[in-house]
Amino acid sequence: MTGDNRIILAIDIGTTSTKTLAVDQTGGILASHSVPYPLHTPAPGYAEQDPAVICEAVIEGAANIMKLGGWTGEDVLCASFSSANHSLILLDENEHPLTPSITWADLRSAAQAERLLKDGTGLSVYSRTGTPIHPMSPLVKLIWMREERPDLFRRAKHFVGIKEYVLLRLFGRMVTDYSMASATGMFNLEKLIWDPEALRLAGVREEQLPRLVPTTERISGLKPEAARRMGLRPDTPFIAGAQDGVLANLGIGAVEEGVLAVTIGTSGAVRAAVSRPAFDPEGRLFCYALTEDCWIVGGPSNNGAIVAQWTTDRLFPGKAVEEVLPLAAEVPPGANGLLFLPLLSGERAPFWDAQAKGVMFGLTLAHSEKEMLRAAMEGVLFQITAIASFMERTGGKPREVRASGGFARSGLWCQMMADMLGVPVRIPDSVESSGLGAAQLGLYAMNGCEGPLLRWARGDGKQYVPNEENHRLYRRILPLYLSLYDRLKEPMREAEELLAAHAE
Repeated sequence: MTGDNRIILAIDIGTTSTKTLAVDQTGGILASHSVPYPLHTPAPGYAEQDPAVICEAVIEGAANIMKLGGWTGEDVLCASFSSANHSLILLDENEHPLTPSITWADLRSAAQAERLLKDGTGLSVYSRTGTPIHPMSPLVKLIWMREERPDLFRRAKHFVGIKEYVLLRLFGRMVTDYSMASATGMFNLEKLIWDPEALRLAGVREEQLPRLVPTTERISGLKPEAARRMGLRPDTPFIAGAQDGVLANLGIGAVEEGVLAVTIGTSGAVRAAVSRPAFDPEGRLFCYALTEDCWIVGGPSNNGAIVAQWTTDRLFPGKAVEEVLPLAAEVPPGANGLLFLPLLSGERAPFWDAQAKGVMFGLTLAHSEKEMLRAAMEGVLFQITAIASFMERTGGKPREVRASGGFARSGLWCQMMADMLGVPVRIPDSVESSGLGAAQLGLYAMNGCEGPLLRWARGDGKQYVPNEENHRLYRRILPLYLSLYDRLKEPMREAEELLAAHAE
């Protein structure tokens, strides 16, 4: 295989697995392979992974893809990375990990985040970096580490995320792309540098962080042993790539005005493209880099399909989620007066409250498991709708939603989303949005970044058109739903403090 027939390897480092795709230069997926790994939660608030296991998954995934397709190193045009963001690994002077990879889901730094928000420092940092203040942020994790584990913090020579660790192991180079950097809370979006004030807050120096490069940067010099194991040539061009969220927008074609991307897997996110950095006055939306003229604004929710799984496990034991979800169609919109705040694992957008708790409101003797299921599904989408409403201030009202993630396989959930948002919801033909985005960015980089960012042609996919009557109802319910959180925020904290005091 030569010339234009060569493939692109897209390596997508996720929270639960690394998925590798072989993609042709028209966007066709020729093969895929997934290598799973565990998320360790040894104590409340902890969410960690073994970086060595993830690095092995990257190598194994590439090796298996090459075997599946019978390809050789000569058949690969380039490889390009996608990665989950917000992770933190402390490295010693020999570049060996002092800590596991502390993931976005780790909540140990909740007190530090709350302090930054209360004294106004957090909003000031956000106005330059575009990363909301929350325990997910590496900035806040570093403050926690400095205050709570000063022994480890003093021993650390470098601070990296999981993608940077993989690049270090494969190439011996400590670099990070603008996209990953813009999710750390320490990257100045306007100047494209590490933000001095954020570094001061974190207690780190610029030389302790990876070197900054564009998402289209070519990284060369794959270590011979890694190349042999992956079935690649040592001189295979690797493109730095970007974080999975912004690449998901690219992968489903949501990089034009008026097109909103919604992804709901275990967690969820709403994202839209803008031509320059944009900020929310109250610090509720992120802004992350894709390319020099394309930035992605949006908000992540902790509570996506995990809420449907929890509801199924508790109310319909022994049944699969796919069996249970259709039962919600037997309940009218509004779940017969039942509202569910699905804040089962704290929340990022729209509330940015790590201590938030789930609430079932309006429960009566007349309600059954079906109403509770419907309320849970609607609660997830009320969160999405609230994020989308905040985004209208930076990117305008959407004309279409492109949806991906596991929930997109449920026609009922997609129709409910169309009804809530009041715009058509389209499901792209392929659900591999982040991997396809990485491949697109890789090809764009190999072509010299000339012209507009590549948009591969897509089939229309299935479309869900909003029911106007349902939309009007949901518009009336949304303010009530949001007011529930506002009114219960302090009682949630009081209850947690009371139980903590009792436990002591």
